[in-house]
Amino acid sequence: CSTYKEQQNLTGVSEFFLLGLSDEPELQPLLFVLFLSMYLVTMLGNLFIIPTVTSDSHLHTPMYFFLCNLSLADMGFISTTVPRMIVNIQTHTRVISYAGCLTQMSVFILLGGMDCTLLTAMAYDRFVAICHPLHYPVIMNPRFCCLLVLVSFFVSLLESQVHSWIVLQLTCFKDVEISNFFCDPSQLLKLACSDTSTNNIVMYFVGAIFGGIPVSGIFFSYTRILSSILTVPSSGGRYKAFSTCGSHLAVVCLFYGTGLGVYLNSAISHSPRKDAVASVVYTVVTPMLNPFIYSLRNRDIKRAMRRFLSQTIYSPLPVSLPVSSIWSVVWNM
Repeated sequence: CSTYKEQQNLTGVSEFFLLGLSDEPELQPLLFVLFLSMYLVTMLGNLFIIPTVTSDSHLHTPMYFFLCNLSLADMGFISTTVPRMIVNIQTHTRVISYAGCLTQMSVFILLGGMDCTLLTAMAYDRFVAICHPLHYPVIMNPRFCCLLVLVSFFVSLLESQVHSWIVLQLTCFKDVEISNFFCDPSQLLKLACSDTSTNNIVMYFVGAIFGGIPVSGIFFSYTRILSSILTVPSSGGRYKAFSTCGSHLAVVCLFYGTGLGVYLNSAISHSPRKDAVASVVYTVVTPMLNPFIYSLRNRDIKRAMRRFLSQTIYSPLPVSLPVSSIWSVVWNM
């Protein structure tokens, strides 16, 4: 910092200001309606997946067990950022406390990591189902599926805590305005008034490990899946085998494609406002589209949804907690 007094004022930062996507007052009502609509669509879409799967015994399989957990992670992922943004627009305030910023960042990374690791678990499930179909019931047993979800959680928690530790090493800030609608750790590093080259290296290294290993697992699984599908003699058999993982592959491409696009855009543009707009794609759009991809591209899900809707219309089901419904799928697998 330029002076000792300035450093004293900004070392003990108690709050930050989220600049959001736009400063123009006439755009605020449009942004409010847009993000509220996207948030409601995301929550309703993912909430509809869980009772649909739990109400149909044909869907009590590992793949749909992971899908239910992915829906829960997506709902938490978008709830970490969008409600705060909606409230800020409505109340015309952009203040977030230092503790609230760190908490939001930690939960955001935790649930984003859960998405990555659950998609990897789903890729492994498809690999076993297609490449080792005779051993599938033995390998993908309920205990192993629960273990994969728990490992996903603890690995994501570890990544979240490492990023929090990196940010906590910052001793002073030259500014308190974050050029985004949520507390992005890379933005916080840019606000530091000390040399953050080491912090950046550690953060990129951690991101490469926790992001690269899931991507490598998905790539390996689909390489083996593709080689197995190509050995199927009939075109109908190849289509049937590939259709079982088409929805998952579409979600993987959407999630990692948008995330990589945002990363490359931030590296090229060097515009904080453009980075904020680009981050909407993977923080809001991707969780919103996931349930639609699985419902529109999956015949089993569509049939189960029609049955579920007919049951709820004529005989409403009792309301139950989503988590308990998911575990009921495990014990019925």
